[in-house]
Amino acid sequence: MRTVEIKVPDIGDFKDVEVIEVMVKEGDEIAKDQSIVLVESDKASMEIPSSESGKVRELKVKLGDKVSEGSVLLVLDSEEAEKADPDEKPAESVPAKAAANAIPPASVVVVEEKPAQTSPKVEVAIYEAQDSVPDHKLNTVAAHASPSVRKYARELGVDLRRVSGSGPKKRVLKEDVQLYVKTMLNRDGSSNRFDNFMNLPPWPSLDFAQFGETELQPLSRIKKISGPNLHRNWVMIPHVTQYDQADVTDLEVFRKQANERHKNEGVKLTVLSFVIKACVAALKKYPQFNASVDATGENLILKRYYHIGFAADTVHGLVVPVIRNADKKGLLEISRELAQLSALAREGKLNPSDMQGASFTITSLGGIGGTYFTPLINAPEVAIVGLSRISTQPVWDGLQFLPRQILPLSLSYDHRVIDGAEGTRFITYLSEVLGDMKETLL
Repeated sequence: MRTVEIKVPDIGDFKDVEVIEVMVKEGDEIAKDQSIVLVESDKASMEIPSSESGKVRELKVKLGDKVSEGSVLLVLDSEEAEKADPDEKPAESVPAKAAANAIPPASVVVVEEKPAQTSPKVEVAIYEAQDSVPDHKLNTVAAHASPSVRKYARELGVDLRRVSGSGPKKRVLKEDVQLYVKTMLNRDGSSNRFDNFMNLPPWPSLDFAQFGETELQPLSRIKKISGPNLHRNWVMIPHVTQYDQADVTDLEVFRKQANERHKNEGVKLTVLSFVIKACVAALKKYPQFNASVDATGENLILKRYYHIGFAADTVHGLVVPVIRNADKKGLLEISRELAQLSALAREGKLNPSDMQGASFTITSLGGIGGTYFTPLINAPEVAIVGLSRISTQPVWDGLQFLPRQILPLSLSYDHRVIDGAEGTRFITYLSEVLGDMKETLL
């Protein structure tokens, strides 16, 4: 019998993630790859498995603890270690990288949470009662909430001790904070707090069942997380959307010829891979689009790397994987990564690190249809381009109309840092590059 420390493996760039559930207790017999704790960042929840089987001698973490790569989770009496080569160094934990590979891809979980059954009037009464409690009588124990929820509450000025948690083990969710604020907004006789904050009429509340049959369908976890972020981006970023068309007739001919030449290599060039390369060329020419506004709102942080995010449609909602260093990769390599990341997104197996660090985002509806739309900027980026379906259109060449393949482009940008002339120059240049990909090669 050997004693082994089970540590947090490589979980990407995340540090100080919160333990929101401990799935084992001291004395439990656990199997290899059995989940032992659930941690949560502001991007995803992840189950951390044990790298060995054995009996839990001592737990080193509890609810609310912050852990990072290499943090000890528990001490295990492992029978597997007893069978190890005697020449091996004893009591050494599994290397972080190997442990990371041991994490089953399904460890990034999407939690479907049932809506609370309490009626709106009861919810208001609960929060009115809590809000009337003097500060010195509130629970002195910190509310159970993730770092992202704590940050969200701080931004809204909400005391989490006054918020009832509806998550597992009464964990406070972002939706609970929103409900608390909504309740405060609807309170009577408290105009010195949140009431009439924007002078808006109350949100209409109807019993839709009186008009016909209804069905209650909870939002997916991804939509619950992304919805408030999209709302924030729309409210806080002054969006301007510029539209243009790219003649991709020659590009399409080249793409189909290239796919025929490389059909035995297991890779297929897509329009998106060409657009990624074209966007890199445009971002190099107009660097203010590959930037972010700093926390003071007075400076622009220009980025010298080109990590391109692309919106991937899944059954749970949109996620944005990232192609890193797209400027250093060829079309075939980008196409392979697009296929791999898209497959992981559809299967719900993306790691949080796969969705971090984008400096510019592309969203494509070309596989579905449509012409133009207004893509919402993915903060803290300052621009995003949307692609719609390619269509054959007649184009006048000075002598006659010719059938050409036309790709609709929709560019949204942050008007605080990019003016209309710059936006027009960017999307015009992008259209030119897509019309003649030799520009990208040059």
